[in-house]
Amino acid sequence: VGNINFDAHFALRDPAHVHSSGTPFAQIAEAGVARGWPFRYACLGVSRASNTRALFQRAAELEVLVREDREIRESSLETIGAELDAFIAGCDALYLTLDIDVLPACEAPGVSAPAARGVPLALLEPLLERIKSSGKLRLIDFAEFNPQYDIDNRTARVVARLIHLLTL
Repeated sequence: VGNINFDAHFALRDPAHVHSSGTPFAQIAEAGVARGWPFRYACLGVSRASNTRALFQRAAELEVLVREDREIRESSLETIGAELDAFIAGCDALYLTLDIDVLPACEAPGVSAPAARGVPLALLEPLLERIKSSGKLRLIDFAEFNPQYDIDNRTARVVARLIHLLTL
């Protein structure tokens, strides 16, 4: 199973020391290792300013496919898409997590940790379409959307658009 996470944060904190939303992919890695399974993880949209050096090091140790928010531009979409295709080719099934804080705060203010930069929806959608077209997508979850912080239902509309894109 390949884990693809669009997120400003790695979610690789050590669950033995921290109990938070920052641990899920570390927990998946640990559980897989205990069973002898490979850990296949791609984290796209990571903010260097929102992650520690230790988390970047941990991602390197786990051979995570990493693309920072500042790397995802119109001119790099084809290259990143090809990297995603290669990642997907090595997987039988895909688990996709969309952490809404990967989007810029102006597009998705309804999150607990709004992104100063983020990955704009216009750049996110083509990558998501590639994942969907693989035919391997089995599970999708949306994280960090908090209507309490939303402005004019802006984030809710973006989430609805993403659900529409990925499920129809």
